[in-house]
Amino acid sequence: MHWWTDRGLGNFGLYFLRDKTGREVDFLVAKDNTPWFLVEVKSGSDRVLNPALAYFQNQTKAAHAFQVVSRLPFVARDCFEHTAPLIVPAATFLSQLV
Repeated sequence: MHWWTDRGLGNFGLYFLRDKTGREVDFLVAKDNTPWFLVEVKSGSDRVLNPALAYFQNQTKAAHAFQVVSRLPFVARDCFEHTAPLIVPAATFLSQLV
């Protein structure tokens, strides 16, 4: 977030989301105080999409929602092309942040 802000790309913030019912998402990235994307992190090769992603994307109106999974192979595609919640390999997602 600091790198993007320091580069003059906007004012970025990093947040955690949880509601009173226990739904949660690991990260919310905001650009200029507007939710930009949500990230749920999974350490395995989980291919079941966390329903909290769709819920919080609807609530926040974030443009993107990703379930980032560490044990999936790199895929050469732009995950930011998608607006619906999406399972993304960690290597793919992280390569697109810089």
